[in-house]
Amino acid sequence: MLAIAAAAAGCARERPHGIDPAAYATWSEYYGDPGRSHFSTLAQIDTSNVARLAVAWEYASGGLLDGAGTQIQHNPLVVDTVLYGVNASLALFAVDARTGRALWTVEPTGPARHGRSRGLLRWVAPDGAASRIYFAAGSFLYAVDPEVGRLDPAFGDSGRVDLRQGLGRDPERLLVSMNTPGAVFEDRLIVGSALDEGPGAAPGTIRAYHARTGELLWSFRTIPLPGEPGHETWPADAWTYTGGANSWAGMSLDPSRGLVFVPTGSAAFDYYGGDRAGDNLYANSLLALDARTGRLVWHHQFVRHDIWDRDLPAPPNLVMIERNGRRIPAVAQITKDAHVWVFDRETGEPLFPIGEFVVPPSTLLGERAAPKQRFPTLPEPFSRQVLTADDLYRPEFPAYDRPDSPTVGERFAGITSAGQFVPLDTAGVVIFPGLDGGGEWGGAAVDPQRGLLYVNASEMAWVLRLGRIGADADPAATLFALSCARCHGGSSPFSAAAPSLAGVAERLSSDSMASVIRYGRNAMPAHPELGDGELASLVAFVRGDPAVADTTRPKSARPTLPYGITGFERFLDAASKPVVKPPWGTLTSIDLNTGEHRWQVPLGDDDDIDDPRWPVTGTENYGGPVVTAGGLVFIAATRDEKIRAFHERTGELLWEAPLPAGGYATPATYQVDGRQYVVIACGGGKMGTPSGDRYVAFALPE
Repeated sequence: MLAIAAAAAGCARERPHGIDPAAYATWSEYYGDPGRSHFSTLAQIDTSNVARLAVAWEYASGGLLDGAGTQIQHNPLVVDTVLYGVNASLALFAVDARTGRALWTVEPTGPARHGRSRGLLRWVAPDGAASRIYFAAGSFLYAVDPEVGRLDPAFGDSGRVDLRQGLGRDPERLLVSMNTPGAVFEDRLIVGSALDEGPGAAPGTIRAYHARTGELLWSFRTIPLPGEPGHETWPADAWTYTGGANSWAGMSLDPSRGLVFVPTGSAAFDYYGGDRAGDNLYANSLLALDARTGRLVWHHQFVRHDIWDRDLPAPPNLVMIERNGRRIPAVAQITKDAHVWVFDRETGEPLFPIGEFVVPPSTLLGERAAPKQRFPTLPEPFSRQVLTADDLYRPEFPAYDRPDSPTVGERFAGITSAGQFVPLDTAGVVIFPGLDGGGEWGGAAVDPQRGLLYVNASEMAWVLRLGRIGADADPAATLFALSCARCHGGSSPFSAAAPSLAGVAERLSSDSMASVIRYGRNAMPAHPELGDGELASLVAFVRGDPAVADTTRPKSARPTLPYGITGFERFLDAASKPVVKPPWGTLTSIDLNTGEHRWQVPLGDDDDIDDPRWPVTGTENYGGPVVTAGGLVFIAATRDEKIRAFHERTGELLWEAPLPAGGYATPATYQVDGRQYVVIACGGGKMGTPSGDRYVAFALPE
């Protein structure tokens, strides 16, 4: 034990400014610490021995659903000798962190288990005599006493808080969940929300609850009311009907300054904003809030009037950088369009110059795109920013698997690809990096004192197309375009990219289908906003049954928009390969002190491709990295279902191992009884890969 501590301390002494090893030696917080650094001072596993890593234990967490693809995107917590995580159906579990032996499981008590749980919150009483673990499932936030593995009856209503309450709308009509943990400050649980992103979505109010009682302590409205700053950037009555501007991606906390840093997403509807003219503060913004009161300290808006779903996708990283010999506490935020924005943590001042460019006007009826958008001039983007004809991998290859298919090049010629923030149209616009990023919810890792950032990215182009809808359109097709197409594809449920609805009528009865749509299941969100007639009409449309005429509902429940999604897909060829030249996934090291890239390497490999120009193709990837004082960057995330370790200074691949299912999550690293472990949730289920329920821990042989 002393030798390990000495190694960690020695590594810390090599750092130019040193850090307290104890501050980053545990994994009792989401992504390692309140600043979401993904960093650990543990160094037992290092560049000299990482190739010897082997499986130390596996835990089958359960929760797989028959006939439904499940996923586990979870970054677990480790406290003393216990690891806490969730399974595929969002049940909380505890296992022995040394062996994977099960200790207890707590099942959610809500009516549905839709959504994701990417991590947990943990509160400890000031005297250390009590602690609680908080997890979310469906519309509820649950508090668990980890000593006994039971819900805490003193929290909220019998151990849970209903996140739909207190938003100024009918809670029975709202989809509100929490797929990513917020932050814990003193006795406050500060949380965001995941919402339906179509018309009629809930507002994305940021809230703080009392850790012991569940009492609401403060709220910050991201869609301002009349008289509040930012209200002038919306239509006067938008606060009564517009939703979104929510923080689904998590938060970072600076406890010493009492500041919580909250990234927000787009306003709803994601892809058409004719009913929300203006810049739409505080959507697409990084908010620095007083953690005690919810008071806004500073903000920066990244995208004005977002109509591309350019949500901020991950918690920002708190990091120290050096500028002209001065140490600056900074906050770094990655984006879906593959930029890193860096700000002074206290003032919000940008630490690199910001540029601005003109955006062409929208051609859609009623839409008014923001005339200008901004970007950081440094660091340079970590993914390509525009897809050109020269970037196409196989332009002569068929675009679809059918006899009359156009080639990839012919299809590309019929749509618009002109870089970032081109307004959407009815012919099709390329979004590149794609709608999932670029940067995504796995987030970036930083060495918090050296100012080095490590970020993975997908190089996947998507094509998005809107279509005219309205009073004369087929009501069921309109419902599908507004409620379903952003997940399932275009105007027909059988032309979807993934997850496909082809054959769903054989898999599910009408009643079962209606239940899944109404209440959600796993990745499928609930749709409580649909009236009974609308639900019946939508089920009939998806099943291909005769149309249901009655689609009546309360008129005020959801606005009517003139456009909906008619095309929503990854830009793939007939072999289901990205149309862009490799690499299709990357891992990049960026020096935040200077803004320069130190290295970039492909992440993952597609065995189907045997092309000497790209011996390693990279793959689309979901989940983030972990960086350690042992000089390593650990990451899974890739479609080839492996976990890897790279040299943090050079990007050299030092180790890789197969997983029982895709590790679409961020790993954790921890030490128990003098032994360092790296653990990853292997839930699979994305990008067409099989689902799984295993947590796998690796360690050096004893």
